[in-house]
Amino acid sequence: MHKTRILVKISGEILAEAGAHGIDVFTMKRVAEDLVAAYKAGYALSIVIGGGNIYRGTSPNSTTMGINRATADYMGMLATVINALALQNALETAGVETRVLSAIPMPAVCEPYARRRALHHIEKDRIVVFAAGSGNPYFTTDTAAALRASEMGCSMLLKGTKVPGVYDSDPVKNPTARFLKYLTYKEVLEKDLYIMDPSAITLARSSGIPIIVFSILEAGNLLRVLRGEGNFTIIQDGVENGCMAC
Repeated sequence: MHKTRILVKISGEILAEAGAHGIDVFTMKRVAEDLVAAYKAGYALSIVIGGGNIYRGTSPNSTTMGINRATADYMGMLATVINALALQNALETAGVETRVLSAIPMPAVCEPYARRRALHHIEKDRIVVFAAGSGNPYFTTDTAAALRASEMGCSMLLKGTKVPGVYDSDPVKNPTARFLKYLTYKEVLEKDLYIMDPSAITLARSSGIPIIVFSILEAGNLLRVLRGEGNFTIIQDGVENGCMAC
């Protein structure tokens, strides 16, 4: 039976305890439960995961330590592999067969990324976790998410964040920030709403893939969003009030 293909982008920072680094096992387990719920609801699921809870290539520490940008980005890519393996373990503990594919080959721990291999796993009803970003420095995991969503023929890209969607300013710093339910790709770029890397927005636009921004910290929220319930922001061309054409 044909399943709707979706890609979920998870920031590494989500997986750490507040103000800490590393992986919080309880958060990982809860995120995995949400992903499994979406999988059991009939979605063909692929995931791109960040590494900011372990190491971020653009971290100020990189500059302080004298690490050049390319090397720092590669270090960040390796951090995503650690997160991907941890997520794979959580998903398989929940009973769902999962494969990790890395853009940087490391066959001792996971499979090297190849588009046909990834599509094969999806067709075999496995969850696929993409690690190591795009395999290239200077590109974020957001851009890797848009790239993989395009390659996998996904009908939407969901970005799990700490907030319910997009605001016109930082809601943490500005308590009167206005929530934006519907946006076009052009508005995101012109208003410099740094939801995702501009190259990710541009790629999603050229591929015609809607971007859904939602809070992944709320238990059960992924499935609610897929059903069109709760708070989330839709980014796509031709957005009409009340319509999620994805």
